[in-house]
Amino acid sequence: MALARSWSIALLGIEGRSVEIEADIGAGMPGTKLVGLPDPGLREAKDRVRAAVRNSRHTWPDTNVTLGLSPANLPKVGSSYDLGIAVAVLAASGAVPAGELPGTVMLGELALDGRLRPVPGVLPALLAARRLGHRRAVVPVECVPEAALVDGVEVLGAAALADVLAWLRGEAELVRPEAVEVPDSQHVPDLVDVVGQPEARWALEVAAAGGHHILLTGPPGIGKTMLASRLPGLLPPLSRAEALEVAAVRSVDGSLRRSTPLELVPPFVAPHHSISAAALVGGGSGLAVPGAISKAHRGVLFLDEAAEFGPERLDAMRTVLEEGEIRIARAKGVVRYPASFQLVMASNPCPCAPPRETDCTCTPAARRRYAGRLSGPLLDRVDLRVRMRPVTAMRAHEDRCPESTEVVRRRVVAARARAAERWADHGWSTNAVVPGRALWREFALPRTATELVERGLQRGAITARGADRCLRVAWTLADLDGAERPDGDHVASALEFRDRRAA
Repeated sequence: MALARSWSIALLGIEGRSVEIEADIGAGMPGTKLVGLPDPGLREAKDRVRAAVRNSRHTWPDTNVTLGLSPANLPKVGSSYDLGIAVAVLAASGAVPAGELPGTVMLGELALDGRLRPVPGVLPALLAARRLGHRRAVVPVECVPEAALVDGVEVLGAAALADVLAWLRGEAELVRPEAVEVPDSQHVPDLVDVVGQPEARWALEVAAAGGHHILLTGPPGIGKTMLASRLPGLLPPLSRAEALEVAAVRSVDGSLRRSTPLELVPPFVAPHHSISAAALVGGGSGLAVPGAISKAHRGVLFLDEAAEFGPERLDAMRTVLEEGEIRIARAKGVVRYPASFQLVMASNPCPCAPPRETDCTCTPAARRRYAGRLSGPLLDRVDLRVRMRPVTAMRAHEDRCPESTEVVRRRVVAARARAAERWADHGWSTNAVVPGRALWREFALPRTATELVERGLQRGAITARGADRCLRVAWTLADLDGAERPDGDHVASALEFRDRRAA
């Protein structure tokens, strides 16, 4: 009887758990048994691994093999355990020494001929491995650039099972990562391309400076999508920690670009209005996969034709907008994905949406039904609402060139720096995430400044949440003006952004 162990990582969302793979070779009829809550894809691993071992010029034990994946009550999903299973079996049979296995994580899917195929989720798996105390990881060679983003873990890449076995015997070296390329420039559309729309441009700058959600309403063809696509260029570049969060979600989703796995440009995600609720917020069978809101983490989620998405999908985001993460419960467990994004919605004022409002043929009831597709609770979480007007001339301002993205970004970065310095002791990075209790107590404004907000509360024009959000926008306006704190004019301007006639 022989026993050997190797280690891998199980992912629940982007959170990783260490999995110990035990291989026991004992007396009995030839056969392989796999235990430890494997999913159907993992149950097939014993056949894949057996063929890969044979085609790597090694012998599979011709006796009873029991494979245990511990902890046994943790669901195991996917094919990333193949390499760990093969190494554990060969170490138990004495074909390779087991001296390098403790502290080493094995990740990779095996082809029948022994090639090592890439698997999704390598980046979050290694982030978890570092946290759990593992010091080394062996991954498919295609995943080395992604794995190299994790500091503190020695990353080794292999093209085939035979390479890993030769490394365990001390006969060969595995591939080591090269320097990771991080793009130093942001390739985003420029704000200078937008014709007119000074109010909407100003609202976009305010949204970028404070991290606020925004709704753009107006007839088609006036630049709502153009403005939304230029918001990522106004935002500051991501920090390395934020870029790793974005890359971890993309890694689980399988959309991470291996040539440039770390990008500092905030993501811009614009799903079509026919998207399902599961694809928007995350879901699927088994353990849920990330949705569009998580792919937009640390960036912008743009919902064009927002009224066409339907209340089921839009209202599913209400809690996410407050908490910055999505929790999805399934029979096999609860997964959490980050979803801290800026929401930008664009909507037409009515179903017919003519270029000029005077040409509208919709009945008042039809306009109300169309506007009612965006629920009150959702709109209450949107800080800025802008009614855009048709462009009446394309050459009227040729002598006055609009401001470029670079010019506006400098003001946004300066405003964000003021906010970050002010909230640094409390752990808040932008005005949009400051809780209401801090705005009304620790950083309370004079009654003369908040008089309009309190009057709106008394009349029922705004909710308590709306009052908090007005103050957040007021702080952003003060930061853009370079003021120490908001005054009555800043609060009044913030209230104008919540005018329901813009919705």
